[in-house]
Amino acid sequence: MTVVLALAAGLAAALLLERTTHAIFDQPVLTRENYRGAKLATASGVLIVVAVIAVEGARTIVELLGASDGATARYRLVLLATVVAFGALGFIDDVLGDNAEKGLKGHVRAALHGRVTTGFIKLGGGASVALVVAGAALGGSAGRIIVDAALIALAANLGNLFDRAPGRTLKVAILAWIPIALLAGTSATGLALAVVIGAAVGLLPSDLAERSMLGDTGANAVGAALGVALVLTVSPTTRTLVAVVLVALTLASEVVSFSAVIARVPPLRALDRLGRRPEEPAP
Repeated sequence: MTVVLALAAGLAAALLLERTTHAIFDQPVLTRENYRGAKLATASGVLIVVAVIAVEGARTIVELLGASDGATARYRLVLLATVVAFGALGFIDDVLGDNAEKGLKGHVRAALHGRVTTGFIKLGGGASVALVVAGAALGGSAGRIIVDAALIALAANLGNLFDRAPGRTLKVAILAWIPIALLAGTSATGLALAVVIGAAVGLLPSDLAERSMLGDTGANAVGAALGVALVLTVSPTTRTLVAVVLVALTLASEVVSFSAVIARVPPLRALDRLGRRPEEPAP
């Protein structure tokens, strides 16, 4: 399988699922208000998860007819499990979360006062999943596993932090995927990640047109997939540097609005607005 074919498979699966499941997302439990106050289907990112499961399942069936490299299968399974686990945690927050608390500080503060939010569950669950995945992916010393786990968990969280405007998270994910794809090539990691990105591209038109919202389900799953791909592709030194950058961005998000920064920088604002509906004039 080539990278282009993997992208096309993910794209086709997501588009087919979107066409055949739209009625499900009309249910009240799966609708939320967007930044304009309009009621939209949320958690549409679950289609990315299902699309990846479908494509990887089909690949596995085909490969049962021939020999399969154990290491190759392991890396694909690690990335698939990451997408499913982080997608599930995001789905819980999308469906059951009340948005009363926001940000890392908000969820931790609520827990310290005896109120466990879905965001805190996602935080703890994501950290646990990331530790397991980091250990399963490459192993190494305890310190190495912790750094790699932090990279994965923070990448998932960063996907959520960017999900404040239509299409933003998916655009960032596509841009982040390009250098990883160049490094990973047609390796098992490169092809598995291409399926995820292909599925994400399939949902981009609906996200931009504000017909649906990616939700934490999709934002966390795609972000975590990029994080795992980095762990499986680049050197330990590079992974440590990326983890430091992600920590800095996460801490910055507690005091600085990414949306405000994007709005003040013309190139970023132009990219952010690309393909989106025009802003409604203030009354």
